[in-house]
Amino acid sequence: MSETPSESPGESPSAFPSGPSSADANRRQLLYWRLLSRVFEADEQPALEAGSMAVVGDLGLPAALLDPGISVDNVVQRFPELAAEFDGLMAPGLPESEEIGPEEVRRAALVSKLLLNVFATGSGSVSASGLARWQQDAGWFERALGHEPGGLRANPASDELGGVLAGLEGDLVSRMRLREVLADPTLARQLTPSMSLIEQLLRDKANLSGIALANAKALIRRFVDEVAEVLRTQVEQTSAGKIDRSVPPKRVFRNLDLDRTIWKNLTNWSPEDQRLYVDRLFYRHTARKNTPSRLIVVVDQSGSMVDSMVNCTILASIFAGLPKVDVHLIAYDTRAIDLTPWVHDPFEVLLRTDLGGGNDGPVAMAMARPKIAEPRNTVMVWISDFYEFDRSQPLFDGIQAVHRSGVRFIPVGSVNSSGRQSVNPWFRQKFKDLGTPVISGHIRKLVFELKSFLT
Repeated sequence: MSETPSESPGESPSAFPSGPSSADANRRQLLYWRLLSRVFEADEQPALEAGSMAVVGDLGLPAALLDPGISVDNVVQRFPELAAEFDGLMAPGLPESEEIGPEEVRRAALVSKLLLNVFATGSGSVSASGLARWQQDAGWFERALGHEPGGLRANPASDELGGVLAGLEGDLVSRMRLREVLADPTLARQLTPSMSLIEQLLRDKANLSGIALANAKALIRRFVDEVAEVLRTQVEQTSAGKIDRSVPPKRVFRNLDLDRTIWKNLTNWSPEDQRLYVDRLFYRHTARKNTPSRLIVVVDQSGSMVDSMVNCTILASIFAGLPKVDVHLIAYDTRAIDLTPWVHDPFEVLLRTDLGGGNDGPVAMAMARPKIAEPRNTVMVWISDFYEFDRSQPLFDGIQAVHRSGVRFIPVGSVNSSGRQSVNPWFRQKFKDLGTPVISGHIRKLVFELKSFLT
């Protein structure tokens, strides 16, 4: 008869091993339980969320890993050191650790981010931006498995997991009802143009044809015209430009400075007659210095900057219509495109943009710098959140060189109607030290800054 092992004093049986490795095993298990909960349950579990947040914080990882609303692409842009960790993270043949330690917990946090963003697709209608974000996340998932982005989805029949991904992507596309609406002229006319709708149209324009494409273009044209009218009014109402006092004021009634005329003639007041006798009239100077100016607008067209891309494209076209203003427009993500030939027609510019992708500012700077002919008569507006992958210093070096040459450099976090902006803190401080702080994201502020220089 076998004997039951005796327990040492003060010990009790436990389902989990004791020691540091058991703590890490529990932390990893918590992350995976939270992952399963978020994939299969609509509601968050507060205890799992709080525990996972604590684990991620202890590992020195960003809290964004736990937010399914933040894409993997966005996380890597803001924390570029994580890119190397995601690459090959789940590749077959990786050696497994015999003991669960902090590195395994860290790996679980990164794996959970990939799985949650790719497989928790929710329900209901899907926007074009939502589809584009999922496709980027799926690309990171494929990279983690040792494939090129899109590699698994390109051959769904030869790989079971590729078939699953292709099925998820197809489901998302089928939930994009916008295409059906656009194909019906009656329904399309009922759509109200808005920034979110225009974003979807611009992202999905490559998949539209025939009547749907024609209706999409009509909606974009309507929105561009409406926004252009508002911005044109703001440009006309903004007082700007330095008074040129070397030019004598025109002696016409509309320029009469009544307050100054009265003040200067007070010595001619006659108490007996109760009248002010005016022997000299004073007029306002209205002539403004107007030198030939070049405006170079560089716009980040990555997914987070759609609002800015639309607004700046329209604004550039308005300034291009001013006399003696030479406007150039460049859009970029990982590539740069010179949109100057179409700068007078924002509709055509937007149709040539390719929203999404990462950020490679130095590529855009290489295209923009040759356009600087007279630095003192040039203003360069750079609209971006400045979240570069690993090219922050090269971009700033280029910006610093342009600024020191005499170009008026204006960094803008975003250009929208709300004024909200998100800017890489490293760049924000660098621009402040350079004496060119990032201006407010409200479009009225940019209108004033540009008109002050150009008129």
